[in-house]
Amino acid sequence: MKCSEDEMWQAIVACDAGYDEKFCYVVKTVGVYCRPSCKSRTPLRRNVLFFSDAEEAAAAGFRPCKRCRPDILNYAPMQKIAEQVKQLIDKHYCEKELLTAEIKRLSVSSNRISAVFRQEYGLSPAEYIGCKKVEHAKKLLSDTDTPIIDIAGDIGFNSLAAFYTFFKRHAGLTPKMYRKEIQL
Repeated sequence: MKCSEDEMWQAIVACDAGYDEKFCYVVKTVGVYCRPSCKSRTPLRRNVLFFSDAEEAAAAGFRPCKRCRPDILNYAPMQKIAEQVKQLIDKHYCEKELLTAEIKRLSVSSNRISAVFRQEYGLSPAEYIGCKKVEHAKKLLSDTDTPIIDIAGDIGFNSLAAFYTFFKRHAGLTPKMYRKEIQL
């Protein structure tokens, strides 16, 4: 659907994100192109040109706005942080100190990481770590004859009692009962 120039101008004035993928505009006096939802000061109408997309504006010699980043269609830095945290957990969920150190290197507070992770994946990083540990423990219990105390140590527990409590809470059975159920 092609928009009229008046409709595009109204979208710019209203900072309407609904038009972000329909067109972009250039502010001739500063040489930048923006999304219709850009929160920068509304330019004078006479200084605006309309383009169908960011590539067309860039090809005409204009640079992207540093505020609304029209050159990055799906700019989602928090989603990227959530993905980085998930990758770190997947790699180091059994090594608490190393995982903590790696997550600190992201320079984001633990509260913010927890909120972003929950928004992206529907559970907190601690809940996800618990799921990974239970999944790993179940695999070891079903596929190996490794003693339960060694499995507890392998997935990061210093106490067999803590492992039993944790496993029973997540799996509904003690590790010993789970192993017997699997072998039947």
